[in-house]
Amino acid sequence: MSKPILSAHFESRKPSAVRLAQMKYEERKVKPEAVINVGIGNVSLPTNPAMQKRMFALDAPDSPFAKGVVRYSTTAGYTECQDAFKNILKCEGFDTSNLFVQITDGGSAAMELLLMGVCGAAGTGDKPLMMIDPAYTNYISFAERIGRKTVTVKRNLGEDGKYNLPELNKIEEAIKAHNPGALLVIPYDNPTGQYYDYETLKELAKLCVKYNMWMVSDEAYRELYYVEDSKLVSIWGVTDADVPGIEGRRISIETASKVWNACGLRIGALITDNAEFNNRSVAEYTANLCANVIGQYIFGALAHESKEQIAEWCKSIREYYREQIVGVYKGLKEQEPGLIVSSPDASIYTVIDVRNVVKPGFDAIDFVLYCAGEGSVEIDGVQTTLLIAPMKGFYDIQPGEHNPGSTQFRISFVETPENMAKIPELFVKLLRQYEAQR
Repeated sequence: MSKPILSAHFESRKPSAVRLAQMKYEERKVKPEAVINVGIGNVSLPTNPAMQKRMFALDAPDSPFAKGVVRYSTTAGYTECQDAFKNILKCEGFDTSNLFVQITDGGSAAMELLLMGVCGAAGTGDKPLMMIDPAYTNYISFAERIGRKTVTVKRNLGEDGKYNLPELNKIEEAIKAHNPGALLVIPYDNPTGQYYDYETLKELAKLCVKYNMWMVSDEAYRELYYVEDSKLVSIWGVTDADVPGIEGRRISIETASKVWNACGLRIGALITDNAEFNNRSVAEYTANLCANVIGQYIFGALAHESKEQIAEWCKSIREYYREQIVGVYKGLKEQEPGLIVSSPDASIYTVIDVRNVVKPGFDAIDFVLYCAGEGSVEIDGVQTTLLIAPMKGFYDIQPGEHNPGSTQFRISFVETPENMAKIPELFVKLLRQYEAQR
């Protein structure tokens, strides 16, 4: 009997780079005694106390869920949840008086909504989203899902561990060649950990105005910066006073996942200073009805936090990650000086490039699958393996182009400090084990 036919899109789908190792490990029949999973940014720290208070008291008399009723919110989300995102920005020193907030099911839904809002018609390739490669893999995946196109300008990881942004004239050439609808920046970058300062954002903003593009900033990791003398940056700090004409074309993607340690809450937001964009965004999202209302209520607690409380929380999170990231960076260089390790400047990720220490023909995906499917080494007397993300999926590579991600990996700082401290030895031992049998 014949079977129903899958769509061409479904037949072409492969797991996201950030989930690949975990899926392979779940299939593993004989598992080692321990596994350290840093393949995905699944934060394991407790969420903010104000949010915890609501989470643990959903049946409190003043809770909207006290009687066990869980109704839809408006499509744009509860006003209180919108105000929580605004309050955070206001406490950070940004003007929120002309901002519109659309609450979404995580930052992921905001990404998909964004692509539909700034790119040309599905299937045409018109007005693509321009990104700076390597870029967060989900933008590429969502664009493929909805038939929109992405284009990239590339940056390279130098021997010194520094990512260098393309020269502005190279970016401008790419804009002229592809006519993008928007430029995406990730100031505290995922996956590279690069930090964009204000001068960089302003120069990119000038290009957006010159070529009539939207400027989109993914600010999931705002507040997580570690460069000495660096400061908080945001698209909301780039105004008409700096770049005339930038206001009215700014959009940011926000989330409860990272700085607020609530990945599974699935609350995000699409914020803009353009009323028409917001109106159309809400209209499009009505098909989704609304975002998770329990998540909205929990995150809404941050609407009532003071500037001092927001600042203290963010400082504590920043200091926690700085210690972990710098420690792993140093540990990797000590274990194998030939490794190229990205500079620990921002976000919660580090990129490791093994191009100088492996034999020709090395493939990052093969190594990731080896670690997840069969590899293990002894760490502190315990057989252990490591789940990491191959960087190949973070590059938007055209046919015939070399993929720099073939020798690169992203690790996420989401395990306990004790487990993160084991990663340098664990990674290098697994790499040597894999190379010995290849």
